[in-house]
Amino acid sequence: MDPDLVRHVAATTGLAEPVAARVVADVVAYFGETTEEFVRRRHRELQARDRRNDEIWPRIAAELAARVVGPGDVSQRRLRRIVYG
Repeated sequence: MDPDLVRHVAATTGLAEPVAARVVADVVAYFGETTEEFVRRRHRELQARDRRNDEIWPRIAAELAARVVGPGDVSQRRLRRIVYG
């Protein structure tokens, strides 16, 4: 973990450094998820909410495009291949 980042988060939020370190670790873990892991997770979550694939693929593609470190444009075909092989 980058100690400068932890100090920065602690200083700018008023959190104690151990708490800031946990926050940084959570954020890093969240964004450490691969594109494939993200797509599979979101597909499962949206299916569990009774969404249909014709709604799911554009939504996942938009979410990927909005991520801080995203893979760029991802076609619906690629998304289907990630989920179904």
